Amino acid sequence: MIEGIDAITYSTDAWDEAARFLGDWGLKNVGQSNELQTWETLNGSFVYVRRTDDASLPPPMESGPTLREVVWGVQDDARLAAIAASLAGVRGFEDKRAVNGTVRALDPHGLRVVFQKSAKRAIDIKGIGTNAWGNVSRIDKPSPIYEAAQPIEIGHVVFFTDRIEEAEAFYASLGFKTSDRYPGRGVFMRCSAVGGHHDIFLLQLPNKPAGLNHVAFTVRDIHEVFGGGMNMSRKGWKTQLGPGKHPISSAIFWYFENPCGGLIEYNADEDHLTENWVPREFAPSPTAFAEWAIDGGIDGNTRRQPKVEVGTGFLTEKR
Repeated sequence: MIEGIDAITYSTDAWDEAARFLGDWGLKNVGQSNELQTWETLNGSFVYVRRTDDASLPPPMESGPTLREVVWGVQDDARLAAIAASLAGVRGFEDKRAVNGTVRALDPHGLRVVFQKSAKRAIDIKGIGTNAWGNVSRIDKPSPIYEAAQPIEIGHVVFFTDRIEEAEAFYASLGFKTSDRYPGRGVFMRCSAVGGHHDIFLLQLPNKPAGLNHVAFTVRDIHEVFGGGMNMSRKGWKTQLGPGKHPISSAIFWYFENPCGGLIEYNADEDHLTENWVPREFAPSPTAFAEWAIDGGIDGNTRRQPKVEVGTGFLTEKR
């Protein structure tokens, strides 16, 4: 089985800005040279940043900063062998199991996909539950307040596609399962039958070429989404949308513009699916995308939307 994303590689020429951004995002800097930045999540997923013209990378899907490679972790050697057999003959196929334990190819958009035995580590981290009516899970314990986020793992990737049927078939041939879809417009896919709602989302828009939409990073809970988002706001980074809630996956989100390419998302409280899940179909609409969302984010200093005048007392005071 495919277990999730082990690593991603961005390319950008906004080198110093990218380093400052990823540090503020909450990733651990585990190595930096003039050609390569290496960042790590809490469970050992890696984010690599290279120069746009780096010769070790395949040609980009799009101009400007973007994602160039996704490394998927698999359970064992047998699964890796099965993926090698599925990818044989695909453009860019390389079987490097004897060299570095990987199998790689290019997906229909020209993105390099790599498969290896997962190197992520198990960690003892638990988010704080909510006290829903009839299902109290937090007793004699207040909910946490986060001053910043520390992403646990790379949760999912989202790409614009101009060939949705071909792209879905490609990932399905590798074992990905369709969770939900916008017919003819978008498909949510998860790595295996049992797992989070989606590990990849493919979105087709009229006259929109292939490219990166966003990468999501999973944090502990809704409280860390808010704390991480307000920290990024305090640091001066621009919210694209959020916080908010996706009704299709139930996840709480907060999106920021990313100098490494596309958008970047804090994500928590995603639906967990099994082999019993039946894929649904949705008509594209603003309410299908977001049950609710704050345009412009929350300012980390005032705790309100940006540019809203705030008095010196409680935020609910009438003036």
